[in-house]
Amino acid sequence: MEKPRQKIKKRPMSEINVVPYIDVMLVLLVIFMITAPLLTQGVKVSLPQASAKPMDSQKLKPLILSIDINGQFYLDVGETPNEPVDAATLVARIAAVLQSKKGTQVLVRGDEGVNYGRVMDAMVLAQKAGAPSVGMITRNPEP
Repeated sequence: MEKPRQKIKKRPMSEINVVPYIDVMLVLLVIFMITAPLLTQGVKVSLPQASAKPMDSQKLKPLILSIDINGQFYLDVGETPNEPVDAATLVARIAAVLQSKKGTQVLVRGDEGVNYGRVMDAMVLAQKAGAPSVGMITRNPEP
């Protein structure tokens, strides 16, 4: 005796299984939630207040040399922009950026509590690396 064949029910094309899409969306949401705070981190520097005219906008992104309250140097390029660098590494990295991207501005972000001599050391090191001029970053005074 032969068994009767069962009919296979076909799904209509209008029914789409959205469960995999929801899973992908949730994974992307978690990735963005984790990476967003990491992108906004930087070296904590309390900038001095000064009334200054803003600089003209440049085509190239400026190179930012930060000095924290402890007098340590940080450069916003390389694999570890949030780790301090010594003077020799600082000069080498600035020189490499200036050779590859001619006309890049070098700006110094010095904490208001750091020794003025340390800020001058940073400016001298930047000029030693080949920077034709070095600017300073401040914040506008609060009214």
